[in-house]
Amino acid sequence: VDFSLAPVLDVRNPHSRVIDDRAFHRDPRCVARIAHAYVNGMHQAGMAAVGKHFPGHGTVVADSHLELPIDERSYYDIANSDLVPFRLLAPDIEGMMPAHIMYPKVDNEPAGFSPVWVKNILRGELEFQGVIFSDDLTMSAAARSGDTGDRATAALEAGCDVVLQCNDRAGAE
Repeated sequence: VDFSLAPVLDVRNPHSRVIDDRAFHRDPRCVARIAHAYVNGMHQAGMAAVGKHFPGHGTVVADSHLELPIDERSYYDIANSDLVPFRLLAPDIEGMMPAHIMYPKVDNEPAGFSPVWVKNILRGELEFQGVIFSDDLTMSAAARSGDTGDRATAALEAGCDVVLQCNDRAGAE
């Protein structure tokens, strides 16, 4: 194994049913410092790191495995909190994974299906040069983008380099 879909770069929010204790800390700068040490350890072990869930999953309560979470914050609020670890780790990490979360004040598509988030913000503003992996396309939050083929196409058109189809063998085939 030479890469892992880690670390979680989300800011901890005890109200989040899916992130909560998967996050390193409540302070975005602490998340970045801890994650940087984690990434250094991965690199020392010969592994590449994939940060997730861009631009931040920790604020929403809903679990994207089960439903589509919606984050109603402005881009300014996201950029000054949840986006901080992604911005600080972008030069040092090999991969990123966008969240299956909709941020309607930024775009009407979930981040992983949004050229605004993937191309304009992650690639453009953060100048991220690594590989972008979709989150699992079998998650319920991805369902609004259609069937398996539609989801994969939408993720690729948004700017993902690799699509993950983890729990549906027939769909993957």
